[in-house]
Amino acid sequence: MARTVKGGTDARRERWKGHREARRAEFVEATVRAIAEHGPDVGMDEIAAEAGVSKPVLYRHFADKSDLYLAVGQRGTEMLMDRLGPAIGQDGPLRVRIKGIVDAYLSVIEEHPNLYRFVVRKSFTDRPVEQDVVDQDKQLIAAALARLLGDYLRGFGMDSGGAEPWAHALVGMVQNAGDWWLDRQSMTRASLSGYLTTIIWHAIDGLLRSAGVELDPDAPLTMDFPGADPFDEPHLRLVAPDADAEEA
Repeated sequence: MARTVKGGTDARRERWKGHREARRAEFVEATVRAIAEHGPDVGMDEIAAEAGVSKPVLYRHFADKSDLYLAVGQRGTEMLMDRLGPAIGQDGPLRVRIKGIVDAYLSVIEEHPNLYRFVVRKSFTDRPVEQDVVDQDKQLIAAALARLLGDYLRGFGMDSGGAEPWAHALVGMVQNAGDWWLDRQSMTRASLSGYLTTIIWHAIDGLLRSAGVELDPDAPLTMDFPGADPFDEPHLRLVAPDADAEEA
């Protein structure tokens, strides 16, 4: 009998836990909607109204405003990675892949500018938070890019030691350009994506040429080279590092 009572208690506890998690998720989505409507300086009154509950109900599910901020930040990370993940993993020409990754990031902050500013500014919090949501996003994206760059560099027989710092540098550049663009709106997203793609491609092209590799940025490229020399593919050409100098 004792085991039955205990089992029933555990089941009720799990159902209650699931209910609380579902309600938290509902309130996070309501907060995202309230931010979109009222801006990054949204208050708890607007959030409660959007959720259709009183503020005390919100505080029964979140310890404080900082707890809600972190939950919203984590939701923002999910939204960002849902868009970036497929872009980073896509196949195709290198320049197309670069533009896809850049444009995926810019598309998220363009569609959710108030949410982006809410997370970045941290003005909503009422105490220091132990997690830096923005830094965690940068780390996630940079880690994925570092793996991609490292795979390519090793595939071309090059030193992959710079993959991680280069990935962080690229993430920082795109984020800073995106911040500027959100504030200025002096060009279209497509134009900014094109400009950033150009500078990233030329950085990669210069690195490859320094190792004697000339890559057609618009030709299909894959790292699936089982038993084959990647430099035998028609879209790759070995060049002498000083070939341009000799031609001059």
